Amino acid sequence: MNIAIPIDSISDRKPLGSSRLPPPPTRTIAPGDRLPPARRTHTPSSDEESGAEEGGDDPRMLLPDASRASRRPPTLRTPKMHVPAYAAQVLVAGTRVLVATHHHLRCFDVARHVDVPIWVGDTKEMGVRDARVTALEFRAGSAGSVVWAGTKEGHLIELAMDSGEVTGTKFGVHAGVVTHIFRHRTAMISVDESGKVLVFEPTTASGSEVPSLTYTAPRVYRIAEKQEFVKLIGGLLWTSLRSETNGSGPTTVPIVRIYDVFTPGSISRTVSVLPNTTHHVGAVTSGTLLQSRAGFAYLGHEGGFISIWNLAAGPECTDVVKVSSSDVLSLEGVGTRLWAGGRTGVICAYDVSSRPWVVTNAWNAHSGLPVMRIFVDPWSIEKEEKLSVVSVGRDEQMKFWDGLLGIDWIGNELLKREREFSTFRTINVLVVSWNVDAAKPEALTDDSANLTFLNDALTSVSPAPDIISFGFQELIDLESRKMAAKTVLLGGKKKGEEGKISEKVTSSYKRWHDRLVREVRALAEGYTVIHTESLVGLFTCMFVKNSERATLKNVAITTIKRGMGGRYGNKGGIVARFVIGDSSICFINCHLAAGQHHVRQRNADVAAMLEEKSVFPSSDAIEESLAYVGGGDGSMVLDHEIVFLNGDLNYRIDQRRDAVISSIQSGDLEALHIHDQLLKEMKHNRGFRLRSFHEGPLTFSPTYKYDRRSNEFDTSEKKRVPAWCDRVLWRSTNPERVKQLHYRRYEANVSDHRPVSAAFAMTVKSVRLDAWAKEKAIVEEDWLSTLVELLADAREFYVEQALI
Repeated sequence: MNIAIPIDSISDRKPLGSSRLPPPPTRTIAPGDRLPPARRTHTPSSDEESGAEEGGDDPRMLLPDASRASRRPPTLRTPKMHVPAYAAQVLVAGTRVLVATHHHLRCFDVARHVDVPIWVGDTKEMGVRDARVTALEFRAGSAGSVVWAGTKEGHLIELAMDSGEVTGTKFGVHAGVVTHIFRHRTAMISVDESGKVLVFEPTTASGSEVPSLTYTAPRVYRIAEKQEFVKLIGGLLWTSLRSETNGSGPTTVPIVRIYDVFTPGSISRTVSVLPNTTHHVGAVTSGTLLQSRAGFAYLGHEGGFISIWNLAAGPECTDVVKVSSSDVLSLEGVGTRLWAGGRTGVICAYDVSSRPWVVTNAWNAHSGLPVMRIFVDPWSIEKEEKLSVVSVGRDEQMKFWDGLLGIDWIGNELLKREREFSTFRTINVLVVSWNVDAAKPEALTDDSANLTFLNDALTSVSPAPDIISFGFQELIDLESRKMAAKTVLLGGKKKGEEGKISEKVTSSYKRWHDRLVREVRALAEGYTVIHTESLVGLFTCMFVKNSERATLKNVAITTIKRGMGGRYGNKGGIVARFVIGDSSICFINCHLAAGQHHVRQRNADVAAMLEEKSVFPSSDAIEESLAYVGGGDGSMVLDHEIVFLNGDLNYRIDQRRDAVISSIQSGDLEALHIHDQLLKEMKHNRGFRLRSFHEGPLTFSPTYKYDRRSNEFDTSEKKRVPAWCDRVLWRSTNPERVKQLHYRRYEANVSDHRPVSAAFAMTVKSVRLDAWAKEKAIVEEDWLSTLVELLADAREFYVEQALI
């Protein structure tokens, strides 16, 4: 029997062009036949509407908010030590580091001789010819002074950390490669690839509180062979194999086998990762516990997921969180933060106390190469009075990080004391945003609102603005944009008509530039153009009072493309910045994805622009670093203390057209606020990147979409729903530093959008370096007392987990 499968539901289809032909027939597919390929997603132009986005927003798939994450690396030390990423085994206890590569062993004291090992060993000299070390662990009860090493040949060797002297051996105890060694309380566990597990526990007869490699008879336990992930978590042995999954197709999830190896005769518990998830969760790569979340375990997965497990319930997977667009390769719980390393070399620290999670720290740890392993050195608490976290990357380097993030604690405390070392003054800022719909400045005629629009905007602030930012969208029409796209994509290699289009586009920008300069020069105060930039329809022109020009530094402007997967600038933003005094200011003029239902695409455009790496040149100067926030160096948008964002954001009103127009005509704009997509995202979507931004009250009517040279909303066949597409938002590290003076629209009617402006009183600071250094010394003293308390809590946790 054949099955008829409609390609699209008839009710959702739209007629092609202006015809009213019936929908095409359904396609008949016999059992076993291949389904037709999925349709390619169509991205509408700014005057198109689109159908609803497929699927709803799964809150578990909202990436953690990184908008306030510190990018300052919490570096403890960076020893220049070669650590082969795949072949090396590493142990750390305080300042002592043991690196085993094949049959060579090297022990370093990173506090003294980083480049020269304090001893070098070879398994040949240990009586095991050509044995290759495949696993390392400190012996239980040794306080990091005795090491057990497992080899490819199945041997176990015990040696002293300080000297490399062999103190015990057990040859051939495993039939194959020893893949892992773990310690737990007074016991030791070794695992080989065949699934043989040896449990070494001290006996009453031995009279010793720790197991002896030579004399303790191990108990044998069996697990499934060739497990790719093996980790002792909470006293249970967790394993997983890539090929063992539950589900099918795009919703497969890995199976996890959990063994209680300390209970003789116990059987494994086989569980899967949250069976009801609708997303593919990749293979298990790592696992950990978290000090601040007792009773839960966390597993890292390929695909950028972290699964959460309730230990008291079995264990049982209770949730899955999407944290990255790439794989989670390494995972470690450190204090109150969950640290994760990925393929890009970045280590992220997550606050998991609320949903969605929040990225509190994110720094480039391994030069853009994968972070293969992250682990805590609990011995550092007593040996160094620190909580040291070690990472090993594909760059074959080992890095040591401050697990308590002391540098951020100090930085946050200094922010609270800014008034002790800074002076402040207020300047006025004017932001004007308009989607001109390809209108020329010469079109501002025939109506008083058109004739006086620019002057009305420029004189809307008193006293006159110190900084003026004009952000326009769609300076060229749709056909010109298509031709400009060809010019961009073909690299401008062709001549002829495309060259003429390019000149036409350039002419449009120049006309508006000249008109804005003329209008600004008509003001009583003198101004200078500090920024001008264009991007396929976007145009930014910024002015500063001549009296303020000398106070500006680090002036820069650039573009971010978001059209066609970041390759084309029909959607995207122009980003400008400068430092005034010791305050960094950033301006974004953007045009987001169009379409009534493309909320998620607009959200993605925003996130990409705010989190784009290396937007501007970085700065290492101390004076300039005081101007930036979050440990940033000025290279990213959110490194700046104050950010203004304007443009055609394209967020719509989710209500019927007649109801919207009725509310506008009756003056009941508040009734529309609860249906405005941007306001809803800022209020309800905790993963929304503009959630940390502010916007003034929308007391003016929606600015889109009008018939040109008319006060009538769209009367075309599409009859679009009116919306507040044109917006101005801001973000300030200290909310008290920015006060909005006005937020209004203008009635220039040569476009299908109405222009808007927002004015602000902005407080900028100047830092006295001598006073700053004095306050910093006081804060560093306060940190030392806090450090004692945090280390005591951390030590208690690692004692409870039987690691020290």
